[in-house]
This record gives sequence, structure tokens and C-alpha cells, in this order.
Amino acid sequence: MGGMDTVGTFADALEGQSTVHVTTASAFPDALESAIDPPAVGTPLPYEGVSLADAGVETDFDLAALDAARTGVTPAGLGIAEYGTVTLVSNEAGTELASLYVNRHVAVVAASDLAPDMPAAYDRIDEGVAAGDGTQILATGPSATADMGELIRGVHGPHETHVVVVEDR
Repeated sequence: MGGMDTVGTFADALEGQSTVHVTTASAFPDALESAIDPPAVGTPLPYEGVSLADAGVETDFDLAALDAARTGVTPAGLGIAEYGTVTLVSNEAGTELASLYVNRHVAVVAASDLAPDMPAAYDRIDEGVAAGDGTQILATGPSATADMGELIRGVHGPHETHVVVVEDR
């Protein structure tokens, strides 16, 4: 699924919304360090050879640590290349909390988990729900609202977003 065209389409769709870091598992610690603003909390990543520990991201955090954190790092269920959207699975590990209650959210997605468009994404989401993944949030860049006139970012979520795409996973 991933492929270079899909990664390029995904990065292009996020231009002006999020900072995109394309990396490999071996270069992941450096890419992650450039994406976080410490202190950082996060939920474990499901990718072999990719860990948050090397970048100083606390994965065993409580509400006080979440409140003090400037960055939250979470895995994305999948990415939707056409829109630059990531899905965030709601789970007991606190993925939802670590993605929404910080100034900067860093989503990590495997290139193989990039769907080219919404129909392909819906198929993948349906598979996840059938497998018991539960609910998912669709997120495209930082939160924003123009309800009161001028566009304001970060009103009900992160002010800034980064997406790290791991090509060899």
C-alpha cells in the first residue's frame, strides 16, 4: 500500500498543516528528536525496531506528566494520503489523551499503513473495527475553528502537529 507515490501525496497534502518527517526505523530516533519539544509523553509504537525510549519520551505517564508535557507522541492507525489525515485509535494506553491534550502532537505512521484515499481508508477502518480496534479519530493537522470569525488553531487540541512516516515498516 505505502509506496513512494503515496508517501509523496501524503506529505504534499500536509503541507502548510503539519511538519512531515520521512525516515527509516534505524534513523527514527533522530527524526523523532527533531519533532518533539520536551518534555514528551507517548504511547508505545507497534512497529518492530521503532521505540520512543531512545528519544526520551515517557510512555508510563500519569495525568500530572500529561499536564506538564509539551509533546505527545502516538501511533497512527493509518494515514489517508489524499487528505494528509491520520487515524488515532482510542485505547486504554492513552493514545487519545497523548494526542489531544498537548501543544504538539507527533503521530507516527508506517508507510505501509498509508491508504491512498477515503474508500481504501474506510475498508481498513472497517477491518480494524471488526478486529476490535474500537473507535478512531480522524485528524488532519492542528485543531482549528473560525466559529467566532478569525481562524484560530489549537482551540480544542494541539496547536502544532508533526507526522513521522517510517518507510521500512
